Amino acid sequence: MRSMAELLQLKAEIGHKLADAELSQKPKIIVGMGTCGIAAGARDTLEAIREELEKAGVDAALTQTGCIGMCEQEPLVDVQLPGEDRITYGKVTRTDAVRIVREHVLGKTVVAEKAIAAFGEGSREDSRIPTYNDLEFYNKQRRIVLANCGLINPESIEEYIASGGYEACAKALISMTPEEVIAEIKNSGLRGRGGAGFPTGLKWELTRKTPSDKKYVICNADEGDPGAFMDRSLLEGDPHRVIEGMIIAAYAIGANEGYIYVRAEYPLAIRRLQIAIEQAKAYGFIGNDLFGSGFDFDLKIKKGAGAFVCGEETALMASIEGKRGMPRPKPPFPSVSGLWGRPTNINNVETFGNVSYIIKHGAEAYRAVGTEGSAGTKVFALTGKVNRTGLVEVPMGMTLREIIYGIGGGMPEGRELKAVQIGGPSGGCIPEELLDLPIDYESLRQAGAMMGSGGMVVMDSSTCMVDVARFFLKFTQSESCGKCTPCREGTKRMLEILDRICSGEGREGDIELLEELGSHICRTSLCQLGGSAPNPVLSTIKYFRHEYEAHIKDKRCLANVCAGMSGAYVIDQKKCVGCGLCQRVCPTGAITGERRQPHVINEQLCLSCGACAQKCPVHAIAQT
Repeated sequence: MRSMAELLQLKAEIGHKLADAELSQKPKIIVGMGTCGIAAGARDTLEAIREELEKAGVDAALTQTGCIGMCEQEPLVDVQLPGEDRITYGKVTRTDAVRIVREHVLGKTVVAEKAIAAFGEGSREDSRIPTYNDLEFYNKQRRIVLANCGLINPESIEEYIASGGYEACAKALISMTPEEVIAEIKNSGLRGRGGAGFPTGLKWELTRKTPSDKKYVICNADEGDPGAFMDRSLLEGDPHRVIEGMIIAAYAIGANEGYIYVRAEYPLAIRRLQIAIEQAKAYGFIGNDLFGSGFDFDLKIKKGAGAFVCGEETALMASIEGKRGMPRPKPPFPSVSGLWGRPTNINNVETFGNVSYIIKHGAEAYRAVGTEGSAGTKVFALTGKVNRTGLVEVPMGMTLREIIYGIGGGMPEGRELKAVQIGGPSGGCIPEELLDLPIDYESLRQAGAMMGSGGMVVMDSSTCMVDVARFFLKFTQSESCGKCTPCREGTKRMLEILDRICSGEGREGDIELLEELGSHICRTSLCQLGGSAPNPVLSTIKYFRHEYEAHIKDKRCLANVCAGMSGAYVIDQKKCVGCGLCQRVCPTGAITGERRQPHVINEQLCLSCGACAQKCPVHAIAQT
């Protein structure tokens, strides 16, 4: 590829080709084949569609796409007939797939009860099917990084080019100097999306200014947070967007070689990255003299072995060099001495995913989204006790309440929200009373949490916050590399205390000891893994101290999670409607009462299993 004109000509040719295919009489069927879809059975769905098409002798374009975000609706299938809207079907089993082919593809009648959304306006046979803009899950989102995910085939560079792909790369290399590229990124206000939010443009500038005959650019795709799948979904759904961002960054800092460090547990992401890199080389977007600019660039994939600590940039570089993944003290920072001692720029997947938009549309367009100190959007993996789980991208500054209740649809079965764990195992737990907190770097830090890479785990009233703190600390303690004493020994001592509290053996002074240990570990650990490991414990003590006190003083777990610590259940006689549901699920026959009359629980027979409380539709059952 030698010029912008050639790229635009190629885009036009591909666009005409794709348009001709869509305007032909050939039906198009698209199956969501991200990891979430495959785990839900998308391979079986795809095979059932293929078999039914062959049986009917139908010549259809059967293709794939990545995750569009509605993970709880997987497997997802889109059907587009010539001249009609693209209809999305959710939770498509093999049986559903056969029916969709027979009724929609062959019979040209939408299977309304399985349809969840439609692209386009006004041409649907069944007006009961909402458009994507009508869905609460989507109408509050602002998709910049995820713009193509779920819409294009991630294994087709042609579809990426047709959507405007590599135009930003051409613009940067042909008409902008490296300094102008860096200035645009700085003016956009883009901050690193992998953790602490360091200004991206400043990081690029520091690396650019460090003299060296060799520099590197690295994409940190070592996503290891429990409940997080943002980076994986972007790599699986739109790998060329990340590659394009890396090429622009490499040009800006003066690097001719790059690495994508991705954990081996992401085989689908790795495969699609490999395909994308080979395609980019074939089209001349990776290689020598890109766009006739004289700039050369090569890109490699490095598979990580799954160590959480390798998400820390110096440990990551040690792993690429073939050493044990362990952090080192900073300074010197990677921008001065990084991979093999050379200046190196490291950003995470989502950060690179923003770059092409900024270069193509300008810093002001990007800064118009979000807040003054936190520009743009943020991608979150919304999981836990929420009705609509999935992958979401929202403007910075949106409140937690808008995400959980607006996009996520609130709590299942009308339960009450207790907390939101944000920022992964190094983040903190935000209580219900702070749900109107805007999501930006400073607000979350002041609340005792952090943006992190974007995990968002919702917890309801059935969650024990002491047990949650123990779960996350157990994860970070087991992932500690052991190099520094505060992290290696301190987190172990904290975990021992939490184990003791959760088993009913907590002592007076344990809470204060946890706070003291956590504070020391945060201040003295070598890297950010240890420096933030106590956050879940410290934030739960801050907002849910009464749960710790109940465990220690009363030997009670208020959520009935910690074994051997809970009292019997009782029924509120004023709330009970006598439906009998609790009576039917009680394993010991401890509940008695006439229909439509208040029931009672025999505390001597009650096992405190909580089955009755879970089943009660009016929340009339609670522990003593």
